[in-house]
Parts: sequence; C-alpha cells; structure tokens
Amino acid sequence: MKHILALMIFLALAFAQNNTLQLYTWTDYIDPAIVADFEKQTGLKVRITYYESNEEMQAKLQAGGVSQFDLVVPSDFIVPVLINLKLLQPLDKSKIPNLKNLEPKFTNPPFDPGNRYTVGYLWGTVGLMYRTDIFKTPPASWSVLFDPRQQKGPFTLMDSSREMLGIGLRYLGRSVNTTEPAQVKQALEAMLAAKRSRNFKGFQGGVSATKLLLANQIVAAVVYNQDALRVAEGNPRYGFTIPKEGSTLFIDSMAIPAKAPNPEAAHRFINFILDAKIGARLAEYQQSATPNAAAKKLLKPDMLGNPAIWPSEAQMKVLEFILDQGNKNRVLDEAWTQLKSR
Repeated sequence: MKHILALMIFLALAFAQNNTLQLYTWTDYIDPAIVADFEKQTGLKVRITYYESNEEMQAKLQAGGVSQFDLVVPSDFIVPVLINLKLLQPLDKSKIPNLKNLEPKFTNPPFDPGNRYTVGYLWGTVGLMYRTDIFKTPPASWSVLFDPRQQKGPFTLMDSSREMLGIGLRYLGRSVNTTEPAQVKQALEAMLAAKRSRNFKGFQGGVSATKLLLANQIVAAVVYNQDALRVAEGNPRYGFTIPKEGSTLFIDSMAIPAKAPNPEAAHRFINFILDAKIGARLAEYQQSATPNAAAKKLLKPDMLGNPAIWPSEAQMKVLEFILDQGNKNRVLDEAWTQLKSR
C-alpha cells in the first residue's frame, strides 16, 4: 500500500511539473493578461518568481535555481557569464518557428552569436527619471547626481553594478566597457562622492526607485526607461532623460536554464512571446522597444514616435551596450564592492 501511495505521489508531482512553466523574471516585466492567454492556449500553468538585478538572478541560479526554473530573462552582458558557468542550455530552434519575426540586427548578438542560447525579449536604455516640479527642464548632465552643488534633493542610484559603473564612466567621458584601473577608480570616486551626499537615499532596483519617486521621497533616480514610462503612465509630473554624457543600452533575452525541469514549456513560451501580436502587446504594456520586427509594425504611431522609447541618432552615439570583459571583470567587480561597502 505504501508503495502504491508513493507511486501516486510521484506521478502527481511529475504531472504537475510537466504542466507548469516556472518563469524567473524581472519585477513587473510582463502583462498578466499575456500570461493568462498563454495558459489558456497551452493548458500550462505559469508560476512567476521575480528579481531586480542580473546579479541576484545569477546567484539564484548558482544556488540551485538552475534546476528549479524553466525560463529566465537575463540582460546582454550577463549572458556570456551564464554560458561560461554552464547555467544555460542551447535552444532547440525547431521548436521556435516565430524566430523569423526578429529584426536581423538581433539575430546574431555579440553576447550570443547566432542566438544559440537566447532570444530577444525587449530592449531599452538606462537614464534619469525626475520630478518636473523640481527640474523645470530635463537635467542635461549626470552632474545632478555626482556633483553635490548640482543636486536638488534626495536621489537613488541603480543597484546594478555594470550599469551604474557604466554611467559613472560615461560621466567622465569614458567607455562603459573600460577596465583601465585608473579610469575605473575615477568613476568610483565620483560615485563615492554622490553616495556620501546627504541627498543619497540608497541603491534601488528600477521598480523600487520609481515607486519612491511617486511617493515623493526622492526627486531623481537612475532607472530603466521602460520602468519610468510604465510607472509614470504619461503623468507630466515625471520625466525621463538621457544626460548628454550618455549611458547604457540593454537588451533582455529569454533563456532556458541548463537543468530546467520543463524545457518543452519554455520553448513554447518563447515562441508565444515572439508572435507578432503578442510581441506588440508586450512592448505596449512595458512601454519598451521591441526586437520583434513583426510586432513593431503593429505598434501605435504615438509609441513609435516616443523619443524616451526609441533613442535619437544623436543619443545612440553616446549610448553603449555593456560587454562582458572576461577575466578583466574583476576590476569592475572590485570597484562595485568598494562602492557598496564604503
């Protein structure tokens, strides 16, 4: 009898596993209606766990999440790290016919040549969200954070090492991808000066920072453009800008952990998101640029014309993708540790 009971429990758990997609993604990064439609179409149940930084996601995968989650949504620069740590599995492209909908420039990204492990989800920029009653014109420079004389009230910095260090480097006229110790040290000193300010209110994830702005606890924050646009929802009290020194670009992608319990469901979800109509709904919900060419054709004109979503040619010249620096990442990791601990 005990053996029969044990077998029944095992079969029940196996059935539940095969009928569930464990999604590990950024906070508030998908329209619940899209998830509901996927469940209705496939009969699968989606369970979502959230994170607010790539570093948090990587640590979770290394701590056992690699065999717990079916799908993750890493940013470009962390993908080579995850691949080298053998935390991702190659995609079976025969199960993703909607790959044809990707824009050509997103089909062979430098961080994952040939889309062997990843497929583009959304892309955007990191910039400054601010209160328009405090800043009558969009802040032109990152000095409103890094120069105490230019600060106009409480602010937060982004709790993401490469993106925040990248902004510090751009402020000094350097590349976000430099690992030159002297240049990284200069950026560290600039950010330490900001951290020591009485106006500094901590390191925050994009969603957390926007909520602080809406609660009038801060006047400016380093955030992802999509978080700023979606949370503000057109409220003229809040603005978003990319300061003249420049910032970072990002593309978030879908990937399957190496030991995912249900990779079949993960492939079905990836293909679902790449559908033109679903991709357009996702982009509109997140107020974000999409790598899906078929979806982009379905977007409303006012969204396509929004400069906070689609950077201008001039802005693109001072925006950089973050690239993995291999062993030289140590210089950046050490600087981030110092920034957080001092």
